[in-house]
Amino acid sequence: MATDTATVADRATVSLAPVLDLQAAEPLRAELMALRGRPLDLDASQVTRMGGLCLQVLMSARKIWSEDGVCLTVDQPSLAFSEQLAAFGEPELQFEPQGELS
Repeated sequence: MATDTATVADRATVSLAPVLDLQAAEPLRAELMALRGRPLDLDASQVTRMGGLCLQVLMSARKIWSEDGVCLTVDQPSLAFSEQLAAFGEPELQFEPQGELS
């Protein structure tokens, strides 16, 4: 399994795996889709490496959460996560509906 999930009320937190490579992409996609419709926090504090396929999974989740009007946030991004996002052109992964309080 690529991640760990914890739930507080209706909001879910997914702790991203340290290595988000090809093998992590499908389990990550399945876990995120199982949480569709719920506000979601992605804990990126342990990420040491992220490949393009997992970035696509995260960007797709951001689009889906946005279309559904539900919050998706990235919490505590590790330096490696931030650097790798920058290398990919810094795509926006977070979404908060207008008027939503954090």
